[in-house]
Amino acid sequence: MDHEQDDRRRWWVLAVGMFAMTSGCAFQFGLPYLIPALRDEGLSLSRAGLLAACPTIGLVLTLAAWGAAADRWGERWVLASGLGLGGLVLLAATAVHGPLALGGCFLLAGAAGASAHASSGRLILGWFPAGERGLAMGLRQTSLPLGVALAALLLPPLAAHGRATALAVLGALSVAAALLVAVAVRDPARAAGGPGARAANPYRTAVLWRLHGAATLLVVPQFTVSVFALVFLVDERGWSPSTAGPLLACVQVAGAGARLAAGRWSDVVGSRVRPLRQLALTASGVLAALAVGAFTGSAPAVAALMAAGVVTVSTNGLSFTAVAEYAGGAWAGRALGAHTTVQNAVAACVGPTMGALIGSAGYGWAYALVVGFPLAAAALVPRLHEKSAEPTSRAHPAPAGSSG
Repeated sequence: MDHEQDDRRRWWVLAVGMFAMTSGCAFQFGLPYLIPALRDEGLSLSRAGLLAACPTIGLVLTLAAWGAAADRWGERWVLASGLGLGGLVLLAATAVHGPLALGGCFLLAGAAGASAHASSGRLILGWFPAGERGLAMGLRQTSLPLGVALAALLLPPLAAHGRATALAVLGALSVAAALLVAVAVRDPARAAGGPGARAANPYRTAVLWRLHGAATLLVVPQFTVSVFALVFLVDERGWSPSTAGPLLACVQVAGAGARLAAGRWSDVVGSRVRPLRQLALTASGVLAALAVGAFTGSAPAVAALMAAGVVTVSTNGLSFTAVAEYAGGAWAGRALGAHTTVQNAVAACVGPTMGALIGSAGYGWAYALVVGFPLAAAALVPRLHEKSAEPTSRAHPAPAGSSG
């Protein structure tokens, strides 16, 4: 009976954690869908892109600290307090005017909501065995595209009633998610002693460094596609925001399915890194097709944009699972915090940098530029054999050169 209760509870904890992550990601990564409204207020594409990147900057500033807090005090209250505070800041931002003050609110809300990215990953590491962890982390990682899909559906029509209305809905979602976490989530049991509690520093080998680096390289094409997808369809293809939004929401849902499929694939083959490498190579090919379509202005450019939106997000769950498993229970929060920090530090630069490049040279050159990033990531992914590994039970990480 206890085993059945634990089985039900871990899936319930995962479901609540996914709702919390989705609510947070709708704001943290969904603000590009307010770019047309911001441009209507007189902002340039580059400045609007910078405002959309402010939550990511906030994430970068606090992710490591939230991860360390989750390692020390547990996941439940770290997750709930960060999301709740971020939601309250968003509600306060409805009364704010001016890009500087608005950017400050976005940064603070992003810094608070960063708690979800470290603590929800730790919940999965603690509640799920290795044979289900890829699937569970894949489900958890679908929260990002689901959150962006939610933003794609909600923000364009809400912005028609005013930017404050859109921010109020996003803030209310985060507060509701925080309350649900506080009521429904329980931290996984932790061993009082044993090897997992005294694990060696996993950063003494190159494995985590290479995983961080490969995942960060993959962020560049992912955000280049997602941040400017709506603007591309509006400016280059003549679509209206209300028409493009639902299509891009479908792309995000398909991206969520791709993350889930990739996680299950990794469980079946017993490796996180082999699927990660193969999907990176696939992403490079799809981006090349998108660049050609953007240069020629051909109709298949829309299909290539949709495919790129799916493939470029498919790898996130794999890299997070690999990092959490290799780091082990004693280091998972800090390692996931570091992993998300370096990814979002780069992601924060994508909006303004690519916005400036698109403004001066066009979409084709921007998409062509990012083709090489997945190729470099594929080369950087470490080779590990993970078929029967349970990293949380090891006192020392496996050597970086193990084959697989």
